[in-house]
Amino acid sequence: MSVSKAKSLVSLFFVGPAVAAAALLVAAPAVFAQAARPPVIFENVRIFDGQSDELTAPSNVLVKDGKIAGISTGEISEDGATVIDGESRVLMPGLIDAHWHTMLIGVTPDTGLADMGYTHLIAGVEATATLMRGFTTVRDLGGPAFGLKKIIDQGLIPGPRIYPSGAMLTVTSGHGDFRGFEDLPRRIGELEPMETAGMAMVVDSPDEVRLRTREQLMQGASQIKMTAGGGVASPYSPLDVSTFTDEEIRAATEAAANWGTYVGVHAYTPQAVQTAINSGVKVIEHAHLIDDETAQLMLEKDIWLSTQPFDEAMSAGLPPSSMEKFHEVLEGTSNVYEFAKKYDLKTAWGTDILFSPILARGQNNMLLNLLKWYTPVEALQMATGTNGELLLLSGKRNPYPGRIGLIEEGAYADLLLVEGNPLEDLSVVGNPEQNFLVIMKDGVIYKDITGEAP
Repeated sequence: MSVSKAKSLVSLFFVGPAVAAAALLVAAPAVFAQAARPPVIFENVRIFDGQSDELTAPSNVLVKDGKIAGISTGEISEDGATVIDGESRVLMPGLIDAHWHTMLIGVTPDTGLADMGYTHLIAGVEATATLMRGFTTVRDLGGPAFGLKKIIDQGLIPGPRIYPSGAMLTVTSGHGDFRGFEDLPRRIGELEPMETAGMAMVVDSPDEVRLRTREQLMQGASQIKMTAGGGVASPYSPLDVSTFTDEEIRAATEAAANWGTYVGVHAYTPQAVQTAINSGVKVIEHAHLIDDETAQLMLEKDIWLSTQPFDEAMSAGLPPSSMEKFHEVLEGTSNVYEFAKKYDLKTAWGTDILFSPILARGQNNMLLNLLKWYTPVEALQMATGTNGELLLLSGKRNPYPGRIGLIEEGAYADLLLVEGNPLEDLSVVGNPEQNFLVIMKDGVIYKDITGEAP
């Protein structure tokens, strides 16, 4: 992409969202879709490969057909290649957010269902903004992202790779049940607006769980998301409750396993987490309020912890009824990271930003919150190579069956050319507009302010 196209892309975020969405979709075929991906050579770059503790010596990297085709300290040449002189800057993998809600950034719980056309269009705008922050992959944990994923994969609009869960599964009164009292009693066999939209599904028996799980898999879910306990934004469920029974959770884990993938659950408390693990769940989302016994169980059962370094800013937009629950979770943030380090749990990093484009603009800064517990190198490893390892749990349902989050031969060419050394100063990542000079996904350059790409 030329410098002028990159600047025009950024300018879309300063106009009205509906206008921006329409402009993106109209301009997309001409600007973003690429029938062929010309080879690219990054020369004279120091590589952070997503798993090592140090940068490499000055190296050259060949990108061809969307993959990393060669890495060498010697000269690399390729006919017709675009050459980008890194000038000894850092080349690193694109960032991965392991807990994202693609469809729920630009809307509120009320407006998200009022006009689904708007909801899908604004999600396209936010997806482009996510990519331009350097996030080349997101693991989506709830919402109807299947269509957006397809249009991004087709090259019609720019956005990150999406690992979709589809509608999150909840119980009556559980986290994710945003119905009102006027919607009760539940009419068995009928769908509520949030269900028709694909945001969440209310399931109150093993058979209902099994049905809705299979529906998400049918649409292309790479993993299944359940809410096994109360949540901060839940209008009805306190944090301490456990919502699904063992049999209900097991119905989902068995159905997912039959499709070669797994279930991740939203859970904060020891009881909710232990019930989920004992019912076959492979990934725990959040877990801020766990105890030592639960952390040991996670280690023994080889369970992934996908958690978030929440801070006070995340309270923006929450109703007063949620503030007490929010501060309880906030106080538990150190708790979960201390257990993660004590038992060396397999730990993924994500943000779980909801209902706020303003908070989404600070997505990168949430990585900096990890510095309370981790070094800059450890934080970067978590947001690249480690998160990429988590994505492999989708097995045969993996929509991108190559290595993501690493710089190695054969891995997907999702790359960032960075001004500054984030292994020494992680704040470099906090300013992507200034410091991410080149953003590449799948071998396609979406941003280049070095001026060297055509």
